[in-house]
Amino acid sequence: MVSSSNTNQNSPKRIAFIQASWHRDIVDQCKKSFLLEIAKLCDHEVDVIVVPGAFEIPLQAKLLAKTGQYAAVIAAGLVTDSGIYRHEFVAQSVVSGLMQVQLETEVPVFSVVLTPHQFHNCSEHNTFFNEHFLVKGAEAAEACASIIKLNENAQ
Repeated sequence: MVSSSNTNQNSPKRIAFIQASWHRDIVDQCKKSFLLEIAKLCDHEVDVIVVPGAFEIPLQAKLLAKTGQYAAVIAAGLVTDSGIYRHEFVAQSVVSGLMQVQLETEVPVFSVVLTPHQFHNCSEHNTFFNEHFLVKGAEAAEACASIIKLNENAQ
């Protein structure tokens, strides 16, 4: 659990976890490990918000950050190449949007919006990415707790 005698009691005690619906079975692994790990690291409540796709995440992140109720926002999604559209444009737009939200609102935003070079809906890739998102969710929780503590101590 994150604690400090310098912790500001007026700091927000909630975290927003925004998740895209596309490839939900895989992205759910990130949410699962994030929730397990963050519960060990701090006493913040987590609100889970589900949006249709990754492209919708930055706007929701900004709206939530602007409420003043959240110490941090986590974004999770899997942007893949469907063979028709250039998925790199979507991924870049999402990550740029998340950075902009963080800088404009001064609320930390963590991205677990991942874009693999190759993804095919087969058992080998599904197994790999399920495991990968478990790792990334735990890493996001560790980074989130660390930055929340840093920010609380700076206030």
